[in-house]
Amino acid sequence: MKPKTINILYWTFTVLFSLLMLFASVGGLQPTPDTIKVMHDGMGFPVYFIQFISIAKVLGVIAILIPNLRKGVKEWAYAGLFFDLSGAVYSCFASAPKFDPLMLTLILWIVPGILSYYYWKKISHLRLSSPHSRTQPAPAPAL
Repeated sequence: MKPKTINILYWTFTVLFSLLMLFASVGGLQPTPDTIKVMHDGMGFPVYFIQFISIAKVLGVIAILIPNLRKGVKEWAYAGLFFDLSGAVYSCFASAPKFDPLMLTLILWIVPGILSYYYWKKISHLRLSSPHSRTQPAPAPAL
């Protein structure tokens, strides 16, 4: 696959994943009554946790959107967002009085995140293997 295609796929999936995660965090930045009803009353999360997890999602999105950010920071951002999504999926299934097929859409939110991470790793690998990224050895001193 061409580097340009990989880059386009990376940004497509990253922007889609970021928009989904921002959408999921909006109601919790200043917890709305609907968000409190779902997360506190329905799932049992403390109200203060709703705002905390929403801010964490926004910070994670910012981290994955910054090009050339240190590898470790992006790894932690992706990990945090995946932990959030897996916790949301589990919480929905564990707290629901009955199965609702709509809950399966949460699992679909993970797909753009996985593809974003996959193409980010491909881009990182391409940068490392590019001849322009290798440092040239210092020339030998003249005698």
